[in-house]
Amino acid sequence: QVQLVESGGGLVWPGGSLRLSCAASGIIVSNYAMGWYRQAPGKQRELVARITLGSITNYADSVKGRFTISRDNAKNTVLLQMNSLKPEDTAVYSCNAQDINKYDYWGQGTQVTVSS
Repeated sequence: QVQLVESGGGLVWPGGSLRLSCAASGIIVSNYAMGWYRQAPGKQRELVARITLGSITNYADSVKGRFTISRDNAKNTVLLQMNSLKPEDTAVYSCNAQDINKYDYWGQGTQVTVSS
């Protein structure tokens, strides 16, 4: 059974930082394309960051230079370091794993709120 469990969300001031973690079980993250998506109230889910099997990363234009996705293979975890957070980054952030057949697994999500 595949499980993706996100943690690290919370309330942070504008300009602050958070690090999200996605702990995987039932899969080996280094064998999957891994991504972080977010969904704000009233908006569609959007890709935030993705790391491919070959460890190529890509980011939404809105987070380039501020967010960094990485794998910790020893912990079977995917991280999202978020710096210089803005109120518009407020959303539920979800972890995604995609296999070579484009089958998707999803975590339950973690809330990130950026507010003063």
